[in-house]
Amino acid sequence: MYIDELLLRNYRNYQGLEVAFENKVNVILGENAQGKTNVMESIYVLAMAKSHRTSNDKDLIRWDEEYAKIEGRIKKNNGSLPMQLVISKKGKRAKCNHLEQRKLSQYVGNMNVVMFAPEDLHLVKGSPQVRRRFIDMEIGQVSAIYLHDISQYNKILQQRNHYLKQMQMKKSTDLTMLEILTEQFIQAAAKIVVKRFQFLNLLEQWAMPIHQGISRGLERLKIVYKPSADVSEDDDLSKMIEVYEEKFVKIKQREIDRGITMFGPHRDDLQFFVNGRDVQTFGSQGQQRTTALSLKLAEIELINSEIGEYPILLLDDVLSELDDYRQSHLLNTIQGKVQTFVTTTSVDGIDHQTLKEAAAYKVESGEMSRIQ
Repeated sequence: MYIDELLLRNYRNYQGLEVAFENKVNVILGENAQGKTNVMESIYVLAMAKSHRTSNDKDLIRWDEEYAKIEGRIKKNNGSLPMQLVISKKGKRAKCNHLEQRKLSQYVGNMNVVMFAPEDLHLVKGSPQVRRRFIDMEIGQVSAIYLHDISQYNKILQQRNHYLKQMQMKKSTDLTMLEILTEQFIQAAAKIVVKRFQFLNLLEQWAMPIHQGISRGLERLKIVYKPSADVSEDDDLSKMIEVYEEKFVKIKQREIDRGITMFGPHRDDLQFFVNGRDVQTFGSQGQQRTTALSLKLAEIELINSEIGEYPILLLDDVLSELDDYRQSHLLNTIQGKVQTFVTTTSVDGIDHQTLKEAAAYKVESGEMSRIQ
């Protein structure tokens, strides 16, 4: 799959932009703060209906404007697919093939992207929240059901936390209401954890050989899911529900005292091991970067194996963060099979055939033009 046309209206620093892209590597050149990353972000937002840089949609709307609009024409194995996303202060409206999508969970997944930005190098050593977001975004791209489930889970979590806070402050005392919310919470939580275990198993199968290749056969990568409750991937759904139920009975009073939900997928984490050692704690910076790169390249292959098409790859200012060897490995892997967007201030020092044959664009003060 690839995007061959992008239109922006009132998006960040772009008043209007209409640009055609090639189904190969597209290099976007420009100084910092000119709008390179904004183009990258707009492609990501068109696919995911949310930004990787901000949780506040209003940030995406150009100063003093009422709305922002992103349109793109996606070419897939089965034909052309127009997509449109309008972001206003009232919310988001999404269209796919000119048809309004009532739920964003039906819209997301029509266009698949993998983003690799400098902050993704913190996937290994950053906070658990970063890793949970990574899992949720990636599963959501290949499973509309998961997107719906995680959305339901977050709503129930919010309601449950609100009710626990009320009980902590003695404004509510109805234990039956807490039990109803807990039961709903457990049902939603177990479904999410089962799916995460399955997804991470698949991801590891793709990431292990990639990591071995980058490390010249010296390192073996293992991905471990760390649930906050005592469940394992060998447990089926009913067993997980049972474990959660026992756990919540034991900690009910503690949760009321603290006014917060203490266990569940929102508290889970991931661990990465290289040759049996925890990369976050004991890995070198090189090992941490190789792990992050392996995960991103594994995502590309996993999406292709699930949907039968390669996703679009967005490399936002990340090539300069990788050494020559890792740069070459990345560019060799994508060559000829994945439409790729690369933002950089300069391609000097990156000596690779893929970039020599790339389509090049220059960005300056919210204007973008093709370099012939």
